[in-house]
Amino acid sequence: MRFQLLGPLALADGPDVVVLQPSKPVILLAALLLHANSTVSADYLQRAVWGEDQPATARAALQTCVLRLRRLFTKHGVTGTSIEAVPGGYRITAGPPTLDLLGFRDQVRRASALVRDPEAELYTLKDALSLWQGSLLANVRSDVLHRDEVPRLSEERLRAVERVCDLLLGLGRCGEALVDLWTATRVYPGHERFHEQLIEALYRTGRQSQALAEYRRVKGFLLDELGVDPSPSLRQLELSILRGEDLGAGGAVRAAVEPAPAPASATAPGPGATSRVIQGAAVPLPAAAPGAGPVPAVPHFTGREAEAAAMAARLTAPPPPGADGQRPLTVLVSGAPGIGKSALAQHVAHLVRDSFPAGRLLVRMTRADGHPRTADEVAAEVAAALGPVRAGERALLVLDDVVDADQVRPLLTPPDLAVVVTSRMGLGGLIATHGGWVHRLTAFTEAESYALLLAALGTERVEAEPRAARQLTALCGHFPAALRILTARLLTRPGLRLGDAVDWLGDDPLARLTLTDSPDHSVSGLFDRALGRLDPRLSEALLRISAGPPELLGEADGPEGPEGPEGTEGPEGRKDHPPVPEDVLEQLADAGLLEDGPPGPYRIHDLLRAHLRRTVRIRNRRTEKV
Repeated sequence: MRFQLLGPLALADGPDVVVLQPSKPVILLAALLLHANSTVSADYLQRAVWGEDQPATARAALQTCVLRLRRLFTKHGVTGTSIEAVPGGYRITAGPPTLDLLGFRDQVRRASALVRDPEAELYTLKDALSLWQGSLLANVRSDVLHRDEVPRLSEERLRAVERVCDLLLGLGRCGEALVDLWTATRVYPGHERFHEQLIEALYRTGRQSQALAEYRRVKGFLLDELGVDPSPSLRQLELSILRGEDLGAGGAVRAAVEPAPAPASATAPGPGATSRVIQGAAVPLPAAAPGAGPVPAVPHFTGREAEAAAMAARLTAPPPPGADGQRPLTVLVSGAPGIGKSALAQHVAHLVRDSFPAGRLLVRMTRADGHPRTADEVAAEVAAALGPVRAGERALLVLDDVVDADQVRPLLTPPDLAVVVTSRMGLGGLIATHGGWVHRLTAFTEAESYALLLAALGTERVEAEPRAARQLTALCGHFPAALRILTARLLTRPGLRLGDAVDWLGDDPLARLTLTDSPDHSVSGLFDRALGRLDPRLSEALLRISAGPPELLGEADGPEGPEGPEGTEGPEGRKDHPPVPEDVLEQLADAGLLEDGPPGPYRIHDLLRAHLRRTVRIRNRRTEKV
């Protein structure tokens, strides 16, 4: 059995994890685990459980909490760990294998001993950071612990993330560092070292204009919000960029072999210890594991300006008069797989962050295998992650990749909750019963596609070959997921001319729109997973549609002539395709796999059509062999 503190307080037994429900014994357990192997005074435990205004019976009630906690251990089969009554207080014994916080600190210490081997140090630190699983102590309702302990623990994580980025820069892996730094700088806007690392990484990947723009942005933030100038090191970095100096890996290499001093908190100080608190440090970086966690920032977000503005306005509008007890505000973002629903929802969540002081939470509604999570499971997780919410404070919930309306309805209960739902499905039933607004996304415009290339590849590279850049966006069909994969591939080949990339991509777009080191990130894989969710009858209909004319008409008379019944021969000996029933077309459109529809024709995206036709050819070849 393992205790998990680095996220919601939980008990883990192998792959099975039980997130503990908020209660006073859970607060007591958290306080003891935060100072494992040390005596924690009864006075401190009482303040942690009841706050500064303790009841007269607090000492006796503390003993009752200890008894309840011991029963909780018995219920969940916790062995080898016990709560000891010692002079002056209580103590719990744990080690790195049984407490993730101690495991994290042990890995950080191991990493510091690998200073002469940056790759090994980097691997060890990433292994340590993987132990963090979401909002710290989200299900522990103790103002004392959140005031005194959470900032200190968050500072430990910040130091490790900062060191990881130093190592990546020192090893010349600037593009990889950018992934973490975009998020870190937005979540921790007052942490200057993250901004310095981001600006250096942008400059060293050939994005000088973006690096300078980022410097101006952080300079404005520091002056407007904190009333201070950028640090000398940030100002020196700007000067080096303006001079066009070759930063190489010089400064970063020094950082990679000279680790920052370990924070005092790494030695697990006793109750009452203090440490410097960085602005926003109480909010951990988003966890990669599925489930509920803070909303991550979206790097290089472009386009969707009208949709983003409309969503932000609706989420932040004051409630209508007499709206006490109203249902939560709901905004639905729907559309095809890979169309950018999640990116838009997360971007808007950051735009409106000041309007939701109770927090913003991203909840993955499907598992890694594509199966939906149950409503009860998600509801319990959301309650634990949000914790206590003060009256009148609003929270924002982003429910990502919802499969059906039944997943959402049980979550639409607290009146101070706003909900953004992303789904491939239209979810008309949810809108009919609970109201809300719908944003149906389609492919990018040419201008939006071009802007994405500018943001991801840099102005210099794109504007040196604007015609080739536009040809690339056309080959991607202005499909956001395809454009993201393309830019990722081009970033790994900075010497490849865009004109040469046009020929390379045009030879076989489906094969080339994949990340070779991560085959799951591919356009074909995206479509295959979408087809796997469909009812077999619908997927077969879609495969049949792909062999039809380019314009999908649910009519008997298409642009190429009348269609004969049951696939009979039409004019000029052409094999015609029987019309697909209207209800099937509607269901496919509702699933985001067909575009538009009545009163105009249905359409299918060129990339999806190409993938479906390839799937049919492969299946036919297999059938012929049999």
